[in-house]
Amino acid sequence: MPKRQPKPKQPVPSRKPPGPTAELRHALTRRQKTELVDVLMELAQADRGVLRQLTARFDVAMAPDELIAATSQAIADATRFDERDINRNFSYDDQAYSEVKRNLGRLIGSGQLRLAMPLALELMKRGSYQVEMSDEGLMTEDIEGCLNVVLEALRTCDLPAAELVAWCLAMLKGDRNGFIAREPIESLRDHFQTIAAR
Repeated sequence: MPKRQPKPKQPVPSRKPPGPTAELRHALTRRQKTELVDVLMELAQADRGVLRQLTARFDVAMAPDELIAATSQAIADATRFDERDINRNFSYDDQAYSEVKRNLGRLIGSGQLRLAMPLALELMKRGSYQVEMSDEGLMTEDIEGCLNVVLEALRTCDLPAAELVAWCLAMLKGDRNGFIAREPIESLRDHFQTIAAR
C-alpha cells in the first residue's frame, strides 16, 4: 500500500489583535480626499514638526523667499533649548536640522547661493550658542552637516573672492566655541585670500 504524502504545513495566522493604527487606517479610508487634505493642513499649521515632515515627504517646491523664511524658522527650532537645561545633554530637534540642511541645498540648487550664506551665518551664531550651553555639544555634527552644504558650494562658486573672505571671517567670529567647521572655513578663507591677492 502506498504511503500517504504529508500535507504541506501552512503558517498559522497571527492571533495578535490589530494595533491602534489599524482602526485609524480603516476610519481614514472611509473619508473623502478633500477632508483628509483639510485635516493634514490643520495638523501642519498647528505643529511645525508635522509641517516639516509633510514638506519633505512630498518634496514641496517653495519660492526663494518662502524657503528663506522656512529655513530661518527651522534654524530657530533646531537651536532652541530650555535654559533650565544648561550644561546638560538636553534634547534638540534633529528633524529641524535636517530641514535646514535640505533647504540650504535647495537654495543652492536653485542658484541662490548668496541667499544661503546669511542663513549659514545665522546657524553658526545660534548653533554655536546651543553647543556652548549644552554639556557635550551633541548637536555639533548636525550643525557642521548643514554648514558643509554651503561650504562645498562656495569652493566652486564664482562670487567675488573678497566677499567670500569677509563671509568666512564673519563665520569664524560667529562661532562662540572656536571649533565648529573651523578647518573647512579657514581653508576656504585661505583659498580666497590667495585669489584676492592676485
